[in-house]
Amino acid sequence: MKALTADLRPGTAAPGSAIPTIVAPAMTLLTHLVYALAYLIAGIAAGAALWALRPEADPLVAWLAGALVVLAGALVHEVVTRLERERKAARRVARLTDRVEELARLLEQRLAAESGADPDGGGRYDAVMQEVKLLQSLVARLTERRAPRPPAASAERRPMPSAGPSAEPSAGSSAAPIPAAPAPMDDATVLEAVRDALKADRIDVYLQPIVSLPQRKHRFYEVFSRVRAADGQQIMPDRYLDIAEREGLIATIDNLQLVRCVQLIRETERRQHAIGFFANISAATLADAEFMRQFLNMMAQNHALVPKLVFELSQHAVSAGGAVTMGILSQLARLGFRFSMDQVTDLSIDLDRLLRHEFRCIKLDRALVLDPANAGRIRELRRRCAADGIDLIVEKIETENQLVDVLDTGFDFGQGYLFGEPRLSRKPE
Repeated sequence: MKALTADLRPGTAAPGSAIPTIVAPAMTLLTHLVYALAYLIAGIAAGAALWALRPEADPLVAWLAGALVVLAGALVHEVVTRLERERKAARRVARLTDRVEELARLLEQRLAAESGADPDGGGRYDAVMQEVKLLQSLVARLTERRAPRPPAASAERRPMPSAGPSAEPSAGSSAAPIPAAPAPMDDATVLEAVRDALKADRIDVYLQPIVSLPQRKHRFYEVFSRVRAADGQQIMPDRYLDIAEREGLIATIDNLQLVRCVQLIRETERRQHAIGFFANISAATLADAEFMRQFLNMMAQNHALVPKLVFELSQHAVSAGGAVTMGILSQLARLGFRFSMDQVTDLSIDLDRLLRHEFRCIKLDRALVLDPANAGRIRELRRRCAADGIDLIVEKIETENQLVDVLDTGFDFGQGYLFGEPRLSRKPE
């Protein structure tokens, strides 16, 4: 079950919402300087007064007394500053929580209003119109951005396999061959290619199956995105994701991927295929209040599809997520969304925290699972997850021998090139 979400930025409320936006005045630099000058003067005055009252005393005592006054003032200043920051953070959390709850109410109201509508007529038309409006808003926001500077060397965020065992495409498959040796592109060229691809709708969606073991029956598909340059060259995620994240484009890519994912789920519904989709979601997408409002409006037209969409977050994103992020995940869980955690590097997982926020899947790297040093912790994790109803999925299974080793450990789900490489998904007509 995978990851998508929406965080709500301060100052952006859903249309029609009566939630006020309160802007608390921040302590300015001038205020800090005045405070510092005040306790500095107080310290000097205290030292001078002590020297004047006790001229026979050692001058060092007077200086120490003044220093203590300055130190006490600095500590009070620090405490006051921290309290102000905490109050601002608490107000922000309250505003964001109110907005998410307002979105939930809007969703419930829309569902109630459309409960008697024709599901194949006006409902489908409205759903398509919601998707069109959402895509238009994403492209409009993209055109407002300008490239500020050439980015630095990229790092890997969520790499997707770029090569693997070759498989003969099945009949009717739309998978496009990936160039074996594309010409190298510098970061500035990659950034420009990403911008151009977003504007020209050349973000391709690839699907890779997640299967039940040992039957190898397709149970889910993971959704990946690849950027297609104007010359047809495929730019892999491990090349562009970090650049896009630094330049503020990752939320737009995630959002487009989510819209495509909803279209895919609707298509499988029409064909009566019981299968779910995992979609990665970034912190930037969670922080995109306007997109989340529009996305929830779109899902209101497709509420039956919600259980089939699983948002996937990395272990780092879950661990680093503060009260605001986790609060938004809780609100989304109340609407029926479920979550999965991947990119696990630390097996000391707080399962109680995951359960509170409706995480129902954990993905583990095959190398991590088969490492003899982790055998005891893997067994304990399997036992606890089985008791709590959390599914474990082993990733990157590439060969039959690796599958045999994984089966010996007793896992129920697997993913990797052995079961199917990522294939290009046809765009809905």
